[in-house]
Amino acid sequence: MELPVTSPRARAFLKSLYDAAVAAADPDKVIGTYLPRPVKGRTVVVGAGKASAAMAASFEAAWEAKGYGPLEGLVVTRYGYAHPCKHIEIVEAAHPVPDEKGAAAAGRIFELVSGLGPDDQVVALISGGGSSLLSLPPEAVGTEVKRAVNKILLNSGATIHEMNCVRKALSSIKGGRLAQAAHPAPVHSLVISDIPGDNPALVASGPTIPDPATAQDAMAIVERYRMDLPEAALAWLKTAGASSPRPEDPEFAGDTVSTIAAAQMSLEAAAAVARSVGYAVHILSDSIEGEARDVGAVHAAITHQIIAKGQPFQKPCVVLSGGETTVTVRGKGGRGGRNAEFLLAYAIGIAGLKGVSALAADTDGIDGTEDNAGAYCDGATSARLFDAGLSPKGLLAANDAYTAFKSIDDLLVTGPTRTNVNDFRAILIE
Repeated sequence: MELPVTSPRARAFLKSLYDAAVAAADPDKVIGTYLPRPVKGRTVVVGAGKASAAMAASFEAAWEAKGYGPLEGLVVTRYGYAHPCKHIEIVEAAHPVPDEKGAAAAGRIFELVSGLGPDDQVVALISGGGSSLLSLPPEAVGTEVKRAVNKILLNSGATIHEMNCVRKALSSIKGGRLAQAAHPAPVHSLVISDIPGDNPALVASGPTIPDPATAQDAMAIVERYRMDLPEAALAWLKTAGASSPRPEDPEFAGDTVSTIAAAQMSLEAAAAVARSVGYAVHILSDSIEGEARDVGAVHAAITHQIIAKGQPFQKPCVVLSGGETTVTVRGKGGRGGRNAEFLLAYAIGIAGLKGVSALAADTDGIDGTEDNAGAYCDGATSARLFDAGLSPKGLLAANDAYTAFKSIDDLLVTGPTRTNVNDFRAILIE
């Protein structure tokens, strides 16, 4: 029989909040405010990330509208995320596991900025996803080892901060090394942040922005999560070359960094939409981390407290949150990203509740490696799964949240969104 899905009215409302969050991080709307002034020499635009091609197109249009003169450059983005540009070359590569195209593009970008002079400038367009797209491992490590390391990191349960610390130590371009190569040309980094806390040095592992993390910090993370890294990677982490340049190094003195979009801006935009139709809105945090299923369970507990006790908020209301959760892979062959896993755990936690609907999705339009941005659920989601012959807890144990929501037609599929400020979660309590 045809299974019921979440209320069309609730779906439409939650989707309108997601759309507002994405629109607030659209490069077309924000990038023009952050244009550097033209210089005597060359303006070279480079970049990496899922939003970088859209950022390049927006930057190019805003630059030309000012009549600022010639541009050149190269940007690497995920397959399917390209955007046409007149003067900036766009290359597509693999994400989240690097491939040879990404490595080749990273090498070309490094060469493009090397040898510039003080009358030139570099504009770096950086967004989430750049860590795997801008893969330039040391020769002693190599691309195949770096690919293996990335898979291990993605399945480790480490936070995005911790993963990027390890990635920097195993790179010839991250951790400020790209900006170091561009010296003495100043580097102007325009960043769309997908990192909880919005430290720009952590977005895409900071190719143009150094941070204080050391190779010893990276090794401590490897040991903490008991990562079985290839021998070549472990050997490199013990060398001096694994430590990236320091923020106080003189090569970075003339550089600038601007965060042009971030999760908090998007949450506030979604909140404004909800308030405009009469709902009280509460933003829990823009930087929630942790296991997706645990975060889902905590959000479910908060929902119960609101409904039963009127704490910490009175109903009706909308509860929003952002950040980047993680998934420790336990099952074999399961499908689904962190937002679907969060939502399945949340659906199990609110089973039987009436008047509760929720959406969880990645603002880049892709949840993990699947074709969905996220999914919808409500208090009847668990019952619908049982009616379909599926066990909600069994699917969660197998990391198979995509299958769960696909089976009851509750996936949210948007395609690429041109931006990336990470997870967006909205709960409607009526």
